[in-house]
Amino acid sequence: MDREDAHSPAAPPRPVGPGRPLPLSVAVPLAVAAGLALLVAFPPYGVWPLAPVGVALLAAAAHRRRLRAGAGVGFLTGVTLFAPLLAWTNLHTGYLPWVLLSLLQAGYLAVLGVATAWVSPLAERVRWAWPVLTGLLWVGQEALRDRTPFGGFPWGRLAFSQDSSPLLRLAALGGAPLVTFTTALVGGLLVTAGWRAWATARRTSPAEGPQDADGPQGVTAGRRWAPVAVPAVVALALTLAGLLVPVATAGSGATATVAIVQGNVPRLGLDFNAQRQAVLNNHADATIALAARVAAGQERQPDLVVWPENSSDIDPLRNPAAGARISQAADAVRAPILVGAVLLGPGPGQVRNAGILWRPGTGADLSQLYTKRHPVPFAEYVPLRDIARRVSKQVDLIRSDFVPGSTPGVVRAGPVVLGDVICFEVAYDQVVRDTVTGGAQLLVVQTNNATFNVAEARQQMAMVRLRAVEHGRPALMASTVGVSGFVAPDGRVSDATGFNTREVVVRQLRLDDGRTLATRLGWWPEVTFAALAVAALVGAAVLRRRQRVMPG
Repeated sequence: MDREDAHSPAAPPRPVGPGRPLPLSVAVPLAVAAGLALLVAFPPYGVWPLAPVGVALLAAAAHRRRLRAGAGVGFLTGVTLFAPLLAWTNLHTGYLPWVLLSLLQAGYLAVLGVATAWVSPLAERVRWAWPVLTGLLWVGQEALRDRTPFGGFPWGRLAFSQDSSPLLRLAALGGAPLVTFTTALVGGLLVTAGWRAWATARRTSPAEGPQDADGPQGVTAGRRWAPVAVPAVVALALTLAGLLVPVATAGSGATATVAIVQGNVPRLGLDFNAQRQAVLNNHADATIALAARVAAGQERQPDLVVWPENSSDIDPLRNPAAGARISQAADAVRAPILVGAVLLGPGPGQVRNAGILWRPGTGADLSQLYTKRHPVPFAEYVPLRDIARRVSKQVDLIRSDFVPGSTPGVVRAGPVVLGDVICFEVAYDQVVRDTVTGGAQLLVVQTNNATFNVAEARQQMAMVRLRAVEHGRPALMASTVGVSGFVAPDGRVSDATGFNTREVVVRQLRLDDGRTLATRLGWWPEVTFAALAVAALVGAAVLRRRQRVMPG
């Protein structure tokens, strides 16, 4: 609604409109529909246009509600989204971690619902404010969720639903925060168009007569529907404008041939750890078989071989047999292997999740070792263990806490400088960026999906696609069980493997060491959007206070 409409004495009274909330009987189904739309936007469904639709439905449900009701509809959307999106967490660990994580993540959408209700007067007061405020609040909510508690959990960011969308290209300009902002902005435009369409339909219904607040009776149909068409057209144009953003299609530097070894595990589930010798053998045997195909001229000679996370859960630095097995594979293939290993120490009861370069002839290169910087709380370590034990004794299944590394995953492997990140770290903006600013020419994501399912793997691959575009780098994901594959700097996936299969894929990549605008800007787009979101909340507080003290 325009400012003139809100205060004009000639405007006819309406039972519901932008100045009043939708009835709860409408808002509650909208909140559920919002969660479902957002869910289907993510892999494995991948219907990316539904992400802004979900944003629009939640914005409509929370608009002008009391703060407690805004929290309620936001929480309802959050549960509808996160419970099925994170269902892979309960496949082998039981229901409690899944329920607690889903409820925690839903709580952030409850905060978003409160913020949406809070800024509603500001959204009505300023023309076109609703779409912009929607975008700012989504980025602010994600910035909070990505960092709290215990370092946050960025799974389910709007940006990660846009891996096949034209909006993905915006990552090259402002990273994931810009993609999230624009996706939510499009959603804000849709809710603006939808609300105006609903209001226009009511004003022109036979029961109320053909009245229009923007003009006298008899105004043309085109003018009546212009407030609806304009935001809808802008939403479409904004989405398609992503195609105009230039992104790299291939690196501009030297080439390197890289092999991904997906050795698979005997059985999916948590007991993959009990099969650790078999898992190591699987990857060694697959690499030796690759070496035989190279010798026969059936494959290119690789410059680098990448094994996934947990490919050697036997510490090869302390177990001579494990080290010898990896050396056998490296010597056979005549290329360094980036091994995903669990290393004991540095203290008692501590372990490290690491990527270590294993060179043919010389073995482990300890100067090229990356330790995961962001271990997963309650999965790789237990914060507040004594308190957590009161909630569930299952926390004691984690006997040794993974300790974090302190340096970015820049690994120099001969002709290739790698940016190594391990598993869920690909979701964290700064962890990935630090490798690129440190000189990485190729982004490598080592992961173990044996305790999850194909949905989780495809969600992770969507993040790899965004990172490739964001930093203009070729990338790859190497998984124990799949999905593994290569990603071009424009986000296209090549040689994707199946799930729960043993496969080896080899590809020649053109490397790059340039920097995109997103790489140069770093966290500033997110800081700017989040600061503007806070300013909007403060501005809404000032406006609400003025409205309370106004006479009458």
